[in-house]
Amino acid sequence: MKLKVNREKSQAGSPLKLKFPGFSMCHRRGKMSWIRPHEKSVKSFSNRIRELTSRKQGKTIPVILRKLKEYTTGRIGYYGISDMKQLMEERNQRIRRRIRQIYRKQWKRIKARKDNLVKLGVRAEQARQWANTRLGYWRVAGSWILTTSLTNERLARLGYDDISQRYETLRLSH
Repeated sequence: MKLKVNREKSQAGSPLKLKFPGFSMCHRRGKMSWIRPHEKSVKSFSNRIRELTSRKQGKTIPVILRKLKEYTTGRIGYYGISDMKQLMEERNQRIRRRIRQIYRKQWKRIKARKDNLVKLGVRAEQARQWANTRLGYWRVAGSWILTTSLTNERLARLGYDDISQRYETLRLSH
């Protein structure tokens, strides 16, 4: 047939050492083997999330959340057969924190920060203190002030689609 063989893609050996399209296999002694996303796939997923939730894009939160949902829906649909519950929970927490960071970045002035924190239910004195903080966006996004005012439920009402819940429902349907 005179076909050319791509030596990088055509491999033989233990399935535990091979990379399938986006997947790899794991095995523990005395337990079954299972499928997980390959490290390169996880890294590209994380990099794309970082791009979509960048602070410097100048887009509104609903647009960012819509694009994020489009991307994560496709990825979770493809990798839904693999075992990645812990990975989805970790990425979910990171995405929420990045969204809180975007909110904090959009509140440019101290008065806007204070007013928005008060709107979210923070006492005026605490809002004033946190509006004047010198901590960076990432530190404030992980602080108690934003995690208790921009709660997970509030983010869900704003349009954030919880990827760990979506992964769990997909796993249950299989």
